[in-house]
Amino acid sequence: MSSPDLQHMLAALIATPSVSCTDPDLDQGNRGVIDQLAGWLSELGFACEIMEVAPGKANLIATLGQGPGGLVLAGHTDTVPYDQGRWRFNPFRLTEADGRLYGLGTADMKGFFPLAIEAARDFLTTPLKAPLIILATCDEECSMAGARALVEAGRPAARFAVIGEPTSMKPLRMHKGVMMERVIIEGRSGHSSDPSLGANALEAMNAVMNELLAFRSELQAKYRNPAFTVPVPTLNLGCIHGGDNPNRICPHCELQFDLRPLPGMDMDDLREQIRSRLSPLAPQHGVILTLEPIFAGTASMETPASSPLVLAAERLTGYPAGAAAFGTEAPFFHQLGMDALIFGPGSIEQAHQPDEFIELSAIKPTVAVLKGLIREFCL
Repeated sequence: MSSPDLQHMLAALIATPSVSCTDPDLDQGNRGVIDQLAGWLSELGFACEIMEVAPGKANLIATLGQGPGGLVLAGHTDTVPYDQGRWRFNPFRLTEADGRLYGLGTADMKGFFPLAIEAARDFLTTPLKAPLIILATCDEECSMAGARALVEAGRPAARFAVIGEPTSMKPLRMHKGVMMERVIIEGRSGHSSDPSLGANALEAMNAVMNELLAFRSELQAKYRNPAFTVPVPTLNLGCIHGGDNPNRICPHCELQFDLRPLPGMDMDDLREQIRSRLSPLAPQHGVILTLEPIFAGTASMETPASSPLVLAAERLTGYPAGAAAFGTEAPFFHQLGMDALIFGPGSIEQAHQPDEFIELSAIKPTVAVLKGLIREFCL
């Protein structure tokens, strides 16, 4: 049984581009990464199943041992696009410098897979009472398509899941949800010298924005969780496009906004509340108003503080389990019946940034924690 050492595995993964993006010109497949992982894990004795999600895109479920329960070590294999010209190093070549390993995906989050494999090596010849599953998904950065496919298939079946997103090696048991929505207003063009000739979509959108900001204030007065650095739900007006000339009544305007709910806030209920507030604005301004999600959204997540997984991670790391503002695939593991925890090397501050890196000093402690979790839940 053999596979490359940890650093060579990471170098191979970084050298295999797997950008996922809503822009089709930038979007790539992840099959090269999945095939590499499957090859290494098969050599180590894992039973590997590749689940095709879309052409060139797949999930990997690699299982060691049998039986009910078990532990999943999970991550996504895609990365975001990179800022060409702003990197000091080649983003697709693992570079060691300043006590760090640089490369696109080192922290978010290809770097987790070699660490999980390294942790698993200690248990290859040990009879497991519950299976160890190393799981790799596609398209987390743009659509969560890989995680959604797992839920549709009802697999894998396990009791606990660790998602190796960058958390500076501190366990997280909660995160906010992520909703991205758009409002489209169709007005009627006309000469600006006579407003009665048209229906101004920009003026109607101004009323929409005022209503959304009022809704934000109400949400923040009603919901609060001090476990989060930003303890209230947030709503960000992200981008707006409308009109084409100062002397023409604007016939079309689109606004995109981001809403991040706290645990316990339901996304469908929030959408319905927004719809009921915005709908009356259309007849008031003589326009057609459409509200729609940009993508299905990622639910908020909370694993109980009393979960054995949370307690074990707190004991092994020495840190109390915290909360994050960013979203992950953890809610999908909840849907599959697992307690989920977010834990990994690197910092979210390095994710999606030029010169992304993980500290060399984080490797051994992360592997040690993962070994401890495997020992706790698989032996």
